Amino acid sequence: MKVGFHSPLPPAATGVADYSAALLRQLRQHAEVVCNTAETCDIDLYHLGNNGLHRDIYERALRKPGVVVLHDALLHHFFLGRLEERAYVEEFVFNYGEWHRGLAHELWRGRSQSGIDAAYFEWPMIARVCRESLAVIVHNPGAGATVLRHAPRATVVEIPHLWTPAQLPDRRDVVSLRAALRVSENEVMAGVFGHLRETKRLGAVLRAYARLRARGAPVRLLIAGEFVSPELERNYAAELSQPGVVRTGYLPEREFWLHAAAVDLCLNLRYPSAGESSGIAVGMMGAGCATMLTAGEETSRFPLGVCMLCDPGLCEEEQLLSYWHWALSDREGLRRMGSAAAAYIHREHDAARVAAMYQAALRAALAVRRR
Repeated sequence: MKVGFHSPLPPAATGVADYSAALLRQLRQHAEVVCNTAETCDIDLYHLGNNGLHRDIYERALRKPGVVVLHDALLHHFFLGRLEERAYVEEFVFNYGEWHRGLAHELWRGRSQSGIDAAYFEWPMIARVCRESLAVIVHNPGAGATVLRHAPRATVVEIPHLWTPAQLPDRRDVVSLRAALRVSENEVMAGVFGHLRETKRLGAVLRAYARLRARGAPVRLLIAGEFVSPELERNYAAELSQPGVVRTGYLPEREFWLHAAAVDLCLNLRYPSAGESSGIAVGMMGAGCATMLTAGEETSRFPLGVCMLCDPGLCEEEQLLSYWHWALSDREGLRRMGSAAAAYIHREHDAARVAAMYQAALRAALAVRRR
C-alpha cells in the first residue's frame, strides 16, 4: 500500500507538524509513504487543523478524497482567515442551511471576537470535507460526535493522540533551573505551556494564583509560550507582573523539556473547545507530570486518577483553586498521579500502537474505495 501523506512538517510552528513527523516515522515501518506530493497513491491521508497552514491540504482533500485527520473538530477560523464575506456566508449556509444566512453575516461582522466568543466554536463548519472523505480520524469522542452531527454517514475512526518519549533532562539540570528561578523546595510551581491564546483560560489561572499568593500559599507560576497577539498579551500585563510569575517566550525542544521537568503541576485548560486533544497535555502526562485539564467529551477517555478535570463555567476558578490546594497539601498524591498518568499514556498513546491503528484505518478505507 502506497500512502500519500499531506501535512505541515517541521520547521512549521504548529503542533500538527510535530505530530505528523512522529507519525510519519512510524507509518514508514508499515507502508510506502510519500509526503506532500501530487503523485498517485493507493490512499491519501490529509491532516487538517483550524488555520491557514492547511489551505492547500484542505483543497486537495476535496479534489481527491481520502482519509482526513481532524486535529481540530473545527474549521470556522480557517474559513474566516481564508474567505471573503460572500464565500464565507455560502460555506456557512452549506453547513447549516439557508435559514442561518443572517447568522452567518452576523458572525462575519463580529469576527474580531472569534478567538473567544463561544459562537464561533459552536458552529464548526466541517460538513463539506467530512461528507466527501472516505473516513475521518479524530483523537477523542467529543470530536467524533461533532463529525457525526455534521456528516451522519461519515466513517469516524477514533485514534488516541500519538505520544513519543521525550528526551528528558538530567535531574541536576532541573535542580539548577529551579535554583536559578529561586523556587524553594516547599513551593509548588505550576506551568502553562504552548501558544497562549484566549481559550487557554489564562485569566482564570492568574486570578487563582493571585488568590493563593494573597493567602500566603507557597506557589509559583511558569508561563511558557508566545501570545497569539500583542493585544492579548497587553490584556494580561498587570497579572503577569505579579511576584512569583516566571515568564518565558517560545522554548526550543530541549529548553521546553527542561522547564517542563521543573514544574510540579501542568495547567492545560481549554475553553471553548475546538474538539482538539492537546499534544502538550499528552506529552506532560507521558513524562509523569500531574496535569489539570478542562472536563468535557474531549477528555472523557482519561480514567479517574490520571489527571485533574476542571469544569468550565462559573465554577472553573474555584475548582482550579481546590485542586491547587490539594497539590500543596499532598505532594505524594501529586507524584502518584503523575506516575499513573505516565503508565496510562505509555500504554494507550504509544506511537507504535497509534501507527498500527492508522494502518488499519487506511486499509479499511482503501477496501471501501475498491468496492
